Amino acid sequence: MSGDRRWLRGLAEIPADLGPTAVTLGNFDGVHRGHQQVLAGLVTAATAAGLTSMVITFDPHPAQVHRPEHAPEQIMELADRVQQILGIGVDAVLVIPYTLEFAQQSPEEFVESVFVNALSAQLVVIGQDVRFGRDNSGDLGTMRNLGGVYGFDVQVVDEFGADRRCSSTWVREALERGDVATAAEVLGRYHHVRGEVVHGAARGRELGFPTANLAPESSGLLPADGIYAGWLVDADGTRWPAVISVGSNPTFTGVRRQVEAHVIDRPVEAVEDFDLYGQTVQVEFVRRLRGMVAYAGVPALIEQMRADVEQAHDVLGITDKAE
Repeated sequence: MSGDRRWLRGLAEIPADLGPTAVTLGNFDGVHRGHQQVLAGLVTAATAAGLTSMVITFDPHPAQVHRPEHAPEQIMELADRVQQILGIGVDAVLVIPYTLEFAQQSPEEFVESVFVNALSAQLVVIGQDVRFGRDNSGDLGTMRNLGGVYGFDVQVVDEFGADRRCSSTWVREALERGDVATAAEVLGRYHHVRGEVVHGAARGRELGFPTANLAPESSGLLPADGIYAGWLVDADGTRWPAVISVGSNPTFTGVRRQVEAHVIDRPVEAVEDFDLYGQTVQVEFVRRLRGMVAYAGVPALIEQMRADVEQAHDVLGITDKAE
């Protein structure tokens, strides 16, 4: 593929001149540290063998097809997932549309049609708990046996963290209780959501704490309701320290659940010129400061918001504060 990094949307987009590959497969939701170990192992092995590194993933998530009523909410959207994977250095990501018909392939049928016939795989890099094929009946032993049949090597990469295996479930559990610090440890980066800044009720501005309000259709799994210290990354890539609210502010009635980020420490002369409306921004969560509380009046709320800003300074390591 001449070193190009590409997003292949289905088997039909695989180039005819692809050449032999090293492949891995998985859902990779969150692209956490365990995933990163597998992906880095893939890139290293492919480079050493002179092969094209290829990641196979699926859309939608298989659970959304087999048991949609119980499917977990995804940590990140597909485009973000592909971007994270490509950022690790793989040559291409093959996204296979996941359907009930596709899921009926036996492990051998899947490997033969995708790994062998479509990708000319010479090396497969996988984690210990790999599952594939109809009813997830294929495992590591199955893959090794098929490697012997079809002539590809199998390399296993550990996906374990210090205390427990890194997993998307672990990330979701942490986010559900607002523990974004643990989520960041498992992910190897701050968890984020991304969306367009839209007009809100302007209550924050009236209170002296103007916020960037993200559109309801923003991407990324929201952590538990509460107030967080974190960063807002604007369309130019500039990172701004922020106090972030997730939820419906219980001090006011009729407020729907949303994400609002109050950028702190802007120079006084830049406050009125700071306009993010219409921009797509990324909001990163560093640490939860507190839960949502209904305050007895606006003065008490303002006092708490000032305290939140001071605490965010400490969390984010900001000592040079704007006046």
